[in-house]
Amino acid sequence: MSFGPLIAPEAMLASSTPVRLLDARPGAAAFASGHLAGAHHADLNRWLSTASDPTFDPANGGRHPLPSPSAWARRLGLWAIAADTPVVVYDDVAGGNGACRLWWMLRAFGHSKVAVLDGGLAEAKAAGLVVTTEEPIPPTPLPPYPGDRWLLPTVAIQTIEQYLEDPARKVLDVRSRERWRGESEPIDPVAGRIPGSVNLPYTENLGPNGRFKSAEALRAMYLRLLDGTTSDHLAVHCGSGVTACHTLLALELAGLPDSSLYVGSYSEWCRSGRPLGKKL
Repeated sequence: MSFGPLIAPEAMLASSTPVRLLDARPGAAAFASGHLAGAHHADLNRWLSTASDPTFDPANGGRHPLPSPSAWARRLGLWAIAADTPVVVYDDVAGGNGACRLWWMLRAFGHSKVAVLDGGLAEAKAAGLVVTTEEPIPPTPLPPYPGDRWLLPTVAIQTIEQYLEDPARKVLDVRSRERWRGESEPIDPVAGRIPGSVNLPYTENLGPNGRFKSAEALRAMYLRLLDGTTSDHLAVHCGSGVTACHTLLALELAGLPDSSLYVGSYSEWCRSGRPLGKKL
């Protein structure tokens, strides 16, 4: 089985390669109601962020701050993921609800053998992958993963301010157009956007079947957006640093690597007292 950054459910079905399968949907109820056979739950709010920590403050790092590298290394060990373990991740919204965040976190920790299941749970079911409500057998834990830092680029809120003042750089918001325009805000306390940001919803990465568009189509779309800006001068954000990873995967598919993730995203910015883009 070849890896990265996507794997088709048909290829998953046909392969005999053992993989660590992780379900990245938030909340225990969705996982308990039915998950792919053999999957373990990688809850977005418990393991892929510090959103469940007692000291959690969305004004400091947004609604889904990254865990510490040491905590992430321990969690990977508890999932029995070693440096050479093949990992496949999925969620129920074609990668936008945690799977691409999990992909990014593994890649950012130096783990190369990780792929997002293209099309998510819906396409997996359609392809004939088995869904069950049975609890998986816990894996035998391993020592913490051999990593101690995030290796892919991230930017802090102060750096975003610098990007906005630099004509050679761009800040991309991948939320819906309605949220970016300030017409609605279903999650954060105030509608708006980071002023000076550009918008291309992450859903534009997908074709009508819920799978990622071709590399060629993605490349053409993002070259139009970049308009001469190099991909390593692009910072990507969303509401809380989750769906932004969907676009980071799309950029990798497009051959446009090295864009930065603004983890705090709009959820941090809108709580910081900084200016907000007005309703368009």
